[in-house]
Amino acid sequence: MDQADSAAGKVSAGRSTDARLPPGDFGVVLATLRARRGWSVRECARRANVSEGQICNLESGLRNPTPAVAAACDAAFGTGGELAELAGRRGVRTEGVIEAGPVVAGYERVLWELKDIGRLTGPRFVTASMKSITRMLTDAGPHAVGEQRAEIWLLASKFAEYTGWMAQEAGNPAEALRWTNLAVRWGAHGGDETVAAYALVRKAFIAQHRGDTDAAIGFADRAAGHPAATPVIRAHAARRAAQGYARRGDAGACREALERFRSHTAEVVGDRTLHWGPRVENGNPRLIEATCLLSLRRFELAADLFAAERRRRPTVPADSNSQARFAVRQATALAGVGRLDDACQIVEATLPVIKRIDSATVRAELGQFVEQARPRRAGPGQLALIYASAALALG
Repeated sequence: MDQADSAAGKVSAGRSTDARLPPGDFGVVLATLRARRGWSVRECARRANVSEGQICNLESGLRNPTPAVAAACDAAFGTGGELAELAGRRGVRTEGVIEAGPVVAGYERVLWELKDIGRLTGPRFVTASMKSITRMLTDAGPHAVGEQRAEIWLLASKFAEYTGWMAQEAGNPAEALRWTNLAVRWGAHGGDETVAAYALVRKAFIAQHRGDTDAAIGFADRAAGHPAATPVIRAHAARRAAQGYARRGDAGACREALERFRSHTAEVVGDRTLHWGPRVENGNPRLIEATCLLSLRRFELAADLFAAERRRRPTVPADSNSQARFAVRQATALAGVGRLDDACQIVEATLPVIKRIDSATVRAELGQFVEQARPRRAGPGQLALIYASAALALG
């Protein structure tokens, strides 16, 4: 079993790759199936015995599949003739202008698929698909006209923003910044300036994980004050500012930022307009508060709050990244108050997930646990776990 098939097996725990075909025309369905398998364009082309250019043209809608190519793709994905039948129902494209409606609707669904996979398995199995689809969208953009052209560029911006997040999760902040800047540029092509405000939030997060607290707070403040900032973006910015002030040790400023976070979050409950980043109303403000208490080294309060909130409102089961992140933070707080046995139990249960998602940001959290656990008096089994955690934290 190769890496792509292994990824497909892991993804099937959350969403089966053998389910009926997703909605959409041939190109969108092909891209969705490829995303579910974690195959790159090159891997898909190899398995179907066609060129990479053919796959790109099919997925972008620039070309219709011939019966032979459709049959080859059907065989590669094992769809039992359904993919070939779908190709037969598709009309012939005669004009050179892209009809953006089906492209945008279809790839919006693909983006959600990829985000589901990313939350479950980490960046390694989605990055190739994100990059190739983004390339196809930017190639298709000039072939569309009017509002349709703007829609394609805006969708390319969404893909670029998430690709930047995956680059950061893979431990490449320079690549994360590059994709974030591309998202800003393409968002402007699509007539949306809010992505420029949200990009400052992303830069605050990158600075935070780089250990540059002053820069993180500065980017968060600029995001909150940006003319195009929405309540969602201001909520994200307040969260980053709160965590920055906590790391600086400024409890008062942290508390004020947390209040802004709660206030802006309340503004957007039920709002279904376009937004960037995760939906803040799906988060848990108390877990964010506990995270700030941890950074302020108020370990006992943080440990109690993490325990209460993770028991009362567990994170979304499919979001392995968030589950691992908050579990490790709880363990760090427990280690900080000397409850090493409880802390090690949590980390031991979480290590398989951390290994699977291979997230640089979660590994950084694990490093914080090691820092708190090492000075404690530990038994042989606990020491072995701490050493294993230290090795994993280093990547």
